[in-house]
Amino acid sequence: MGLGGVAPGKKNTARLGAHLAFVDESGFLLIPTVRKTWAPRGMTPVCRHPFRREKVSAISAVTVSPQKKRVGLYFRLQETNFRCADVAAFLRHLLRHLRGHVFVLWDNAGIHRGEEVKRVRWRYRRRLHVVPLPAYAPELNPDEGVWGHAKRALSNGGMEDADVLGKEVRRVMRHLRRSPRLIRGFIRHSGLPLFLR
Repeated sequence: MGLGGVAPGKKNTARLGAHLAFVDESGFLLIPTVRKTWAPRGMTPVCRHPFRREKVSAISAVTVSPQKKRVGLYFRLQETNFRCADVAAFLRHLLRHLRGHVFVLWDNAGIHRGEEVKRVRWRYRRRLHVVPLPAYAPELNPDEGVWGHAKRALSNGGMEDADVLGKEVRRVMRHLRRSPRLIRGFIRHSGLPLFLR
């Protein structure tokens, strides 16, 4: 979805400005999230599901381009917990698609501070800049809106296994990626400065 190519030289970088990338992780369980819904009077809806502990882990980045304030969404899914090496791979993925300087804003989780991430930060130190968000302030990260929306979209449904769950999460995320209006809504409802809105 983003722009490919290698990092431009210093002159172009200054002209391009910097991308902002708000990064966060989340998880989706086979046990469904249950929310209020409509049903005929006297017929309580029943949500049947297998009681298994399989899950899909996800990482994503809400991005804002430096010039026209275009928004984007990048994501990766896997069936195991995200580790430091997975976060490092996601950072490399972002840097392949976003030209110029990239400011990554995220929380201070342990997987964001490991050796693999430190190596990526050192290797791309001329264009990758990491800004930790304040502790206990998830409302500042628009990526939280992505996960809230995805979990609402998948609520009250029982998935057969992690493969089906992964396909459904991917479907919702692809829909979001094609909906800049929704992504802007997540930014607008965060506590971010007005210039991003």
